Amino acid sequence: MSAPATGALPGCAVVARLLGGNPSGTAAFMRSWLLIEQPGPWSTNVLEETLDSALPQESRATLEEMRKRGLRPLLIRRPGKHTRDPQRTRRTVFVGGGDPGSRWLERLEINDLSELATLDLSAVVEGRGGLGEPVDGPLFLICTHGTKDMCCAVLGRPLASSLDANYPGRTWEVSHVGGDRWAGNLLVVPDGFLHGQLEPNEAARVAKAALNDQVEPDHLRGRTSVGSSWSQHAEIAVRQGVSGVRGLDDVLAVDERPLLDDPGSDTWMVRVRAAEQLFEVTVRHRTPARSRSSRCSSMVAPSGYVTERIRPI
Repeated sequence: MSAPATGALPGCAVVARLLGGNPSGTAAFMRSWLLIEQPGPWSTNVLEETLDSALPQESRATLEEMRKRGLRPLLIRRPGKHTRDPQRTRRTVFVGGGDPGSRWLERLEINDLSELATLDLSAVVEGRGGLGEPVDGPLFLICTHGTKDMCCAVLGRPLASSLDANYPGRTWEVSHVGGDRWAGNLLVVPDGFLHGQLEPNEAARVAKAALNDQVEPDHLRGRTSVGSSWSQHAEIAVRQGVSGVRGLDDVLAVDERPLLDDPGSDTWMVRVRAAEQLFEVTVRHRTPARSRSSRCSSMVAPSGYVTERIRPI
């Protein structure tokens, strides 16, 4: 029997769900953000194309250094139909940081993308701010970057539409945040929590929690200021397993180590502080038992992390 045509296959996000993929522990590392409004359609590499056209070489070098320190540049646009008005050059830019205890967000307006070169990116990375007007409350950023992966557009646009209807001004479409197979993806800024595999009603619960300075633990991919998948997953496991820990900083990983003193071990121990209690969480990386073709990539094999044990200490 011949293989099915690529167009007849389900998308990678659908395949990941069919195979039981769990997005816990898959959030990209982001400690701070540079969010640049770029209306109109987006090409596959629109972020780098935009930055290359806007910034001189010296500024690009500075940006790359800041990226290593956790700064994440992203493009944003208003939800809806995407047409570019050549007469409109004024753009909204947000900068902010998501470290626990020092979250912040500011907004500024620029008349030309070349003005990005004048921004003090070290002030963003170091959390000093002072670049624009303070913004009260979270932004909801939904990945709809369909030229990167069709699943992001197919599953992301309904989220953007439904959230924008209820939270206009807070809701933006965003360029690629990583993890196409976990679409629909929703990043809450400056809280710094990335959620995946969302339907509109689930996105509504995420938004409601965020507006109350809380975290919705279901479908959570991780806290983005945590650079380790082991610690991301352990924090989520505690949020899901211990009642009354919904606050942004109620749950924080404080230490991690491989179970067998081998950095290549597939099982790690993570210590997590939840309110006044300390927990030891045993996390195992699970190799997928099955894989399946999708229209987005040749094969999808959603490996992930599982909780072996949560023990109060």
